[in-house]
Amino acid sequence: MKLKTILGKNVKYHRYRKKLTQERLAEILNVSPNYVGRLERGQHSPSLEKIELISKALDIKAFELFVERDDYNNLPDRVNLTNPKK
Repeated sequence: MKLKTILGKNVKYHRYRKKLTQERLAEILNVSPNYVGRLERGQHSPSLEKIELISKALDIKAFELFVERDDYNNLPDRVNLTNPKK
């Protein structure tokens, strides 16, 4: 799996676990909700400074954004981290 994809899935995973919407995370990061969406889809590479802000907002260590997890399936279907839309 590409690093951008892993990062995106982890942002989405931890954002969901923190009960944050994309809009709320965008407010905290001072970016657009569109930026957060692109980030979660693996379409954007954030700067190191942004990675630090993301990890603080999600209350995790920065390296956790790059660890490939095996428990993505433990979230509700609507979060949809592993199964692409048909």
